[in-house]
Amino acid sequence: MSLASVDPHSLDNGAVDARLPDDRHADRLQTSDRPRVKAGRVVSTAGSQIVILLENQDIILERVEMGALVCARGPHALVYGIIEGLSTPMPVTSGEGPELKIAEIGLLGEVPDSGPGIAGAFRRGVSRLPSLDTTVHLADHEDTEVIFALPNRQSICIGSVHQDQRVRANVGIDDMLCKHFAMLGTTGTGKSCALTLVLKRIFDNNPHGHVLLLDPHGEYKLAFAERAESLDASNFRLPYWLLNFEELTEVVFGSEKRDMATEIMYLRDLVLTAKLAMAKDSSDKSWITVDSPVLYTMSDLNRLLESAIGSLDNRNNVTFYLRIRARLAILQTDRRFAMLFDTGLIVRDNLSAILSRIFRVPADGKPLAILDLASIPSDLLNVVVAVIARLAFEFAVWSGKRTPLLLICEEAHRYAPQHVGMGFEPAKWALSRIAKEGRKYGISLGVISQRPAELDATILSQCNTVFAFRMSNERDQEIIQATLSEASSAMLAALPFLSNSEAIGIGEGLPIPMRLRFGALPGNERPRSTSASFSERWQIDEGDHAAELDSLVDALRGKRTTRDLEG
Repeated sequence: MSLASVDPHSLDNGAVDARLPDDRHADRLQTSDRPRVKAGRVVSTAGSQIVILLENQDIILERVEMGALVCARGPHALVYGIIEGLSTPMPVTSGEGPELKIAEIGLLGEVPDSGPGIAGAFRRGVSRLPSLDTTVHLADHEDTEVIFALPNRQSICIGSVHQDQRVRANVGIDDMLCKHFAMLGTTGTGKSCALTLVLKRIFDNNPHGHVLLLDPHGEYKLAFAERAESLDASNFRLPYWLLNFEELTEVVFGSEKRDMATEIMYLRDLVLTAKLAMAKDSSDKSWITVDSPVLYTMSDLNRLLESAIGSLDNRNNVTFYLRIRARLAILQTDRRFAMLFDTGLIVRDNLSAILSRIFRVPADGKPLAILDLASIPSDLLNVVVAVIARLAFEFAVWSGKRTPLLLICEEAHRYAPQHVGMGFEPAKWALSRIAKEGRKYGISLGVISQRPAELDATILSQCNTVFAFRMSNERDQEIIQATLSEASSAMLAALPFLSNSEAIGIGEGLPIPMRLRFGALPGNERPRSTSASFSERWQIDEGDHAAELDSLVDALRGKRTTRDLEG
């Protein structure tokens, strides 16, 4: 089946795989000399841009618009560009004579000549600019297919290109994942649906993937159904002994840790002693530190704490130990912290089982794990993200690229904010480490955010494939323009006016910077991210308000979870 025969409606569900071997392009690429519609001639060249004088014919001018593709014959290649500006330098009153109309063309790349009647594949960059008076033609459907194809690369179809809705928008899987990707845009513009579509298309051809999605609002569970392992505070435990000491300190003392230097010092000694006690049968304990993910029990820690309180040598320090005991008692009895501290009657070293479940090793038909962060108390959220990101990086390092991982962070600006002092620094540091070093070890980062201006610039700068959805905030637009420096100013100017599910894509995973529309998903495969219907809900009586309020009170007190309320 050729691209020209693809039903454009099939783009909506992404059913067509975009992998296209060279032999499927052979006939299509022999097109450098076929007849095309003339747009004008080159009157100026400068850097990566040329200016053309347009043919002053109504039938031509109707087809010349911002974003349209054009081509021109160079010495050894067919050069392609995109219209970035249109103007009439010296307008005249109607009836007073013809006007000059010009178009500014940003050059995209070229299809080099490979022999008599045979053209090569499209490549970015232009080796030689078209000379003055070179004829420029409007690109046709086959030209568009050639430009946006990704021959000899594992790729997926995610929608259609703006210039021609019949042409598939393809993204290279390895190019997008190896060097991280980002989806940025105002809330409600289609980021969640786009992410769902991309993952589904990847899983169609790669059923043994290893993907962990941090879901802050519980949106994605229904979208993936049986293809995902759903994790939340009710069915998943991340035991306290997996935390390094900085993470444990954040949980125990929270925002008051700056005033608890002495308590932190004593707690460090207690935790290390408890870890060494559990490893009493080991002949070599030199590798155990306070940060090692080594099993220890809270009962041992409490026993050491009580012994320290009752020691005559610690009379001057009893107050510090009493504060530690009070904090630990709250954590062990408050159900909101059960995810960390409710480890059952017998504490087991189940690190292998935890890694297997969250990183889908083996996948067992579920290449995606969705961690519902909405079920986790806000006091623990950043710590949980820090632990997960740290474990993911260490897993990738020690697996030696044999098990590539993808970690997707929805609302990444919450865990890795731009401003120092906001959020939890170990979480930001762990995500930054993946962004900067992950490619070397086979771990990829997917960043989803509605506020790129609030996202750590280091992380965003490492995302080499970016999809920018509609944005109206000027600061966010500035960040996007700085990030998408390869995109033309005319393309970026469309950011505030993109419709839902439309995005500007740029980077390693795409053939060229493009404006595209993501394919539509069936209603039962979409994330649960719709807004509340105020006008509808406020017209009806909700019924038993007392029972509903009682349930809410139970949830606030930690008796029930938010998932219980939704059920």
